[in-house]
Amino acid sequence: DDEGLVKHTGGCHCGAVRFQVWALPDLHVFSCSCSICTKKQNHHFIVPASRFSLLQGAESLTTYTFNTHIAKHMFCKTCGVQSFYKPRSNPDGYGVMPHCLDEGTVRSVRLEEFNGKEWENAMGQHQTIRSMSKT
Repeated sequence: DDEGLVKHTGGCHCGAVRFQVWALPDLHVFSCSCSICTKKQNHHFIVPASRFSLLQGAESLTTYTFNTHIAKHMFCKTCGVQSFYKPRSNPDGYGVMPHCLDEGTVRSVRLEEFNGKEWENAMGQHQTIRSMSKT
């Protein structure tokens, strides 16, 4: 259901990486406590791949993976900012960092804590996170 979606644009700090994403103006953002998200202070909202477009900078991205290698932590080689990534919970979609969006399209942010330290258990208990990358 595309009703109410707005086009958000954003990118990394140096401007090499730019993207657009169609999402609600009221964002449902996850704060994950897994090892990498804790170190990066990763807050993200999840969208289907069909609602995300990389506008420029594919050649400026590099990818870090670890453990299961399902999540693809992409970041700019120049400035080091991760403005989006492929989350383990939704590898067919994107996790987008709301703090990397350009100003003017976000109306509100609802932050939900996600217990990534106990990832498998937390995923089993969460009713909707796996479906967030489905259209």
